[in-house]
Amino acid sequence: MDTGNNVDQSDDRAATKPHWQQSLYQTLSPLRFVYEGYRKIARRLARLMPKGIYARSLIIIVAPMVILQSVLAFVFMERHWQTVTNRLSTAVTQDISALIAVLETYPQDEDYNQIVTLAKDKLDLNVTILPDGPLPPPGPKPFFTLLDYALSQQITTLIGKPFWIDTVGRSNIVEIRIKLEDKVLRVFARRSQTYASNSHIFLIWMAGTSLVLLVVAILFLRNQIRPIQRLADAAERFGKGQEAQNFRPAGAREVRQAAHAFIEMKRRIERQIEQRTTMLAGVSHDLRTILTRFKLQLAIFGDEPEVADMERDVDEMQHMLEDYLAFASGSSSETAEMINIEDFLSELEHDALRSGFPLKITHTGGKRVEVRPQTVKRCLHNLLSNAARYSENIELTSERLGNWWLIIIDDDGPGIPEEEWESVFRPFYRLDSARNQDNPTTGLGLAIARDIARGHGGDIKLGESPLGGLRATLRLPS
Repeated sequence: MDTGNNVDQSDDRAATKPHWQQSLYQTLSPLRFVYEGYRKIARRLARLMPKGIYARSLIIIVAPMVILQSVLAFVFMERHWQTVTNRLSTAVTQDISALIAVLETYPQDEDYNQIVTLAKDKLDLNVTILPDGPLPPPGPKPFFTLLDYALSQQITTLIGKPFWIDTVGRSNIVEIRIKLEDKVLRVFARRSQTYASNSHIFLIWMAGTSLVLLVVAILFLRNQIRPIQRLADAAERFGKGQEAQNFRPAGAREVRQAAHAFIEMKRRIERQIEQRTTMLAGVSHDLRTILTRFKLQLAIFGDEPEVADMERDVDEMQHMLEDYLAFASGSSSETAEMINIEDFLSELEHDALRSGFPLKITHTGGKRVEVRPQTVKRCLHNLLSNAARYSENIELTSERLGNWWLIIIDDDGPGIPEEEWESVFRPFYRLDSARNQDNPTTGLGLAIARDIARGHGGDIKLGESPLGGLRATLRLPS
């Protein structure tokens, strides 16, 4: 490996640069690494992002809303909720500290009735004086420890005596025990005295408004995306040669503009196709008339050998003319319709027998499909004729699966080299191989077949056949 040499060469090149260029390169090097890291992160995010405009639009709306709500919740928790809870905990702790000062400073009766009454009437605290003894073991901490932390911190700071608190037990009561010199002070306080317990209303309101906004965004985006989907469906149907039924511009202004542009483009294409079809029909009529005259004139000369050769030339010329016109006309203006696949394949098998070659046909799956039947029949006829020209056994397998109709034609001929599988679909392309010897053709059969398949939104692929020859796979959307 010459990695070290490459590094040395790059260092030599850097050393030969002027001083200011070296300084600029060293200054911008960290920025280059940051930029490359940013590009890597951007590519990863792009792979994770949904591909549909509906999902992306939802993210554009939902993401800022979630971020905003999160910031509001954080600010509320940090600045309001925690502050209020700390103040409430401080107030309760100060009241308890005052009660402890009274207990330790002034004499009390045996039942401590005065301190209990004072705490209940003036401080709204339920106080009990317990005999001296150990404090209970620490209990489980709550999931959200803001109250537990704030109250513990205040007791430690203001009272500074051993204590035990329970903020988990009864949900609306907080129990506090503080160990004094010869007794234990037990205090029960309402949770609302030590904790901003009404904050859940804010969280519920925030979550509720977010949910309402999300539902409104989903419904609004759904109505905005539907016209785009209809436009895409209409364009796809038009590309397959099908009529876009009940399509009209709708939605936002930009979507309507795109729909009007599509309709106008569709009209121009249809007008161009109609003009081309009319011209080809005229050319076809005139040329067929001339060829018919040739045949009639040749019929007058009798059965001379020269006449037979000329008749074969005229027949070949007529066949070539039909191929040229079929290729030039492209997909026909035939309307797509629902057909029964089994009936269609039976007609195809009958036509193959009339043409002089047997055809084995099998079909599985659904039985109905929407295509242009005569156009598809021409496509299959070209594929079958190509197979029959070079082989003896032909098998056709048909399968209707999901939204696709798959037709596979296998033969036992000499086949086509793999590097020629795409080339044979080019117009006027002829193979100099066993599949093309003694069989002069126009080189348009496979080109016409693929043109028809792609006109339906499908395609044709070639491959190796289990029979030893060529496999042609026709895939049509249904």
